[in-house]
Amino acid sequence: MDSCASLIAEHPHRLPPLQAASSRRRTLAVGLIGPGRVGSVLLNQLRHAQERLARETGLELKLRGVAASRRMWLDCDDPDLNARHDGAQTWRPTDLDEFAAYVRGNDRHHAMLIDCSANDAVASHYAEWLASGLHVVTPNKLASSGPLSRWQAIRAASNHGGRFRYEATVCAGLPVVQTLRDLLDTGDQLLAVEGMFSGTLAWLCCQYDGKRPFSSLLREAHELGYTEPDPRDDLSGIDVARKLVILAREAGWPLSVQDVAVKSLVPSELASLSQDEFMDRLEDMDAPMADWLTKAQAEQGVLRHVASLDREGHAKVQLHVLPASHPFAHTRLTDNIVQFRTQRYRDNPLLVQGPGAGPEVTAAGAFADLLRIAESLEVRA
Repeated sequence: MDSCASLIAEHPHRLPPLQAASSRRRTLAVGLIGPGRVGSVLLNQLRHAQERLARETGLELKLRGVAASRRMWLDCDDPDLNARHDGAQTWRPTDLDEFAAYVRGNDRHHAMLIDCSANDAVASHYAEWLASGLHVVTPNKLASSGPLSRWQAIRAASNHGGRFRYEATVCAGLPVVQTLRDLLDTGDQLLAVEGMFSGTLAWLCCQYDGKRPFSSLLREAHELGYTEPDPRDDLSGIDVARKLVILAREAGWPLSVQDVAVKSLVPSELASLSQDEFMDRLEDMDAPMADWLTKAQAEQGVLRHVASLDREGHAKVQLHVLPASHPFAHTRLTDNIVQFRTQRYRDNPLLVQGPGAGPEVTAAGAFADLLRIAESLEVRA
């Protein structure tokens, strides 16, 4: 660490000089974990916005490091880290404790870690990082929907240390968590939540009209990158259940994924196969899905994959036949849609709708969380 500090002193030019109103000038050191699809897009978004934010808001972003699963880059090893990370001149084996300590530093600057890793081991560090004063932003669902004791420790640490935001864990860049938080903070009472939380399943339901077998559409979705590498991760409904748990906990219900009644779309005989075997037998899904479609057409309705939470904390995730007049019947492509029914919005529920999948909108959701935290930071000399 001492050698890093000395090297930094030798390279004061590691970021281009930025002009800003000194009265609101704040510096935020940032370390990013998980430079994959979402993380790489977020790095580009941060770089492109860097000069504008410094000029217009007085926020100076300093990228201090990038950590992948096996190696990490620090700006003391490569003063041009902000222009490139994968081609850094020097890399070290990843050590999350060392990485966090380096980003936090010892010069009183504000510091933040952004976790785009989708790794449970990384999420296990959040409470410790927050307690040390680091802010944490993440699209990683495993912290907010994982073991309840860990979630409670994270919340407790964020109440007395760094700030924790996780908007992008539910519906990517859509303001779903923030909307719920605003409703509750202003004294409204949540009665029910209902939504389509999977862009993959939304696309499949919208496209499935009987002209092509379901297996054909699923293969197309897989080739387009809409599904997880193993489509059962989408079809099982567990990912949707995690998002519902996040909203339930935000509303004060201590739910866990095990408390959600999930009806998987994967036939039991396909659940235990290897991924390659499952992909070879996708046609086994055609008959049960055709039965669902026949039922929907007989009722002049549509198929939609819906998650719901009622005022007693009962949570469900399953395929539904909805009437053509239902708001969820008019979604397009990979749209997510969430309906909040509250005391204020009892008769005419509040809807949040828009694209709920893709690295660009997910990264933007994390970026927005960074900016919300930055707005509340005090100016430090």
